[in-house]
Amino acid sequence: MQIHFLRHATFILNMRGVRLLVDPMLSPAEAMEPVQNVANQKRIPMVELPVREAELTGLLRQIAGVLVTHTHRDHWDTRAAELLPKDIPILCQPEDEARFRGNGFTGVIPIQQEHTWQGIRLQRTGGQHGTGEIGQKMGPVSGFVLRAEDEPVLYITGDTIWCSEVVNTLQRHTPGLIVVNAGAAAFLTGGPVTMTAEDVAQVCRACPSARVIAIHMEVINHCGLTRDGLRRHLAQEGLAEQVFIPSDGAMLTF
Repeated sequence: MQIHFLRHATFILNMRGVRLLVDPMLSPAEAMEPVQNVANQKRIPMVELPVREAELTGLLRQIAGVLVTHTHRDHWDTRAAELLPKDIPILCQPEDEARFRGNGFTGVIPIQQEHTWQGIRLQRTGGQHGTGEIGQKMGPVSGFVLRAEDEPVLYITGDTIWCSEVVNTLQRHTPGLIVVNAGAAAFLTGGPVTMTAEDVAQVCRACPSARVIAIHMEVINHCGLTRDGLRRHLAQEGLAEQVFIPSDGAMLTF
């Protein structure tokens, strides 16, 4: 299994020789307005993709499908809708089916509970994109557990904090690899809406045999947790060896 991490929550998963693009945000740096109600008002994405346009075009030609955990613009942006072929399979949560079809995509596959595609079994999981009023305003989000023959079980948490849904998924599926969306994204009011450093540590403690890949940092203006900040916390907790914190463009092989 290979993960070609691009930026933020966007990566290309190679599983059984099938390439799946996850949560594509493909806009150039500063193409979008900043997230509002945040102290930092830098335009987003705050960094460029780690590949040039020609290389990105080549990568997109190789993918067999797209997996979108939810359609906030840092996981599915206008540029992705423009660049991807309209007949490409898009695996998504049911709440987002209408949006993709409205964008002209014809191969939309909403996953209610589970679905097998190209020899990969996908099971949709829940999460909490924050708490209280903020969490409700953020709308529905999903994670996914992916299984294929001779491959480690992969859990993509999606945008969630540490919560009962994550605990239940870890206990039920005992994944060997876990991709967590960190960054401790937050607004001027309310608590974090993605995993904090301590949330990532909780994932590690709950599944000590798993390798954890922490992404979703240093790209969107409301993500306050940096890679260095996460490394320091994990080192203090004795968990640094369990977690990969990839640089943009990194290729990980398992």
